[in-house]
Amino acid sequence: MTQPANPARRRILNLGLTAIACGVAAPVWAANVVRPPSSVTHHASASGVRMLAFHNLHTDERLRAVYWKDGSYDRKAWAQINHVLRDHRTGQSHVMDLRLMDLLHDVQAHVQNDRPIEIISGYRSAQSNAFLREASNGVAKNSFHMRGMAADIRFDGTPLPRLHQVALAMDRGGVGYYPDSEFVHLDVGPRDRAWG
Repeated sequence: MTQPANPARRRILNLGLTAIACGVAAPVWAANVVRPPSSVTHHASASGVRMLAFHNLHTDERLRAVYWKDGSYDRKAWAQINHVLRDHRTGQSHVMDLRLMDLLHDVQAHVQNDRPIEIISGYRSAQSNAFLREASNGVAKNSFHMRGMAADIRFDGTPLPRLHQVALAMDRGGVGYYPDSEFVHLDVGPRDRAWG
């Protein structure tokens, strides 16, 4: 005799399959926390908190959230971050890569600026990416923005060359330098990619 499917287990499996379909490492959900996938456990300490503050320059939304505490990612904070970093043109949200959140956290610590990260672009839908490609030759066809793996940022009070230098030194993905547009592109794609 077969037993009825466990709805909670089915929900967890569906979340994992959705994350895989989005190209994101599937985290294990538990209550209100996300256990870190092996690809994002580069921090030596498992205690303490990691907080991120954002100011989306297109929507003027602000968020300050503790997204990691004592070895676990907080899924409510992660959902809030996904919303603030959504495509401002279409309103579409996407699951942002946890490695990107940790990179932003570490870059902010290295530049020693606790002001909100100013977001020029976070997630970018295929439609927005195509629109930007028509307007500029500097937009990649398969941009990591479309996978929730990239952000174009700056910090009020931190010179752009300093932010660029720190991002390059981190060596955790691609780094683009756009001084005329006043932002640095960070992504958690393959390493050793820099331009601008």
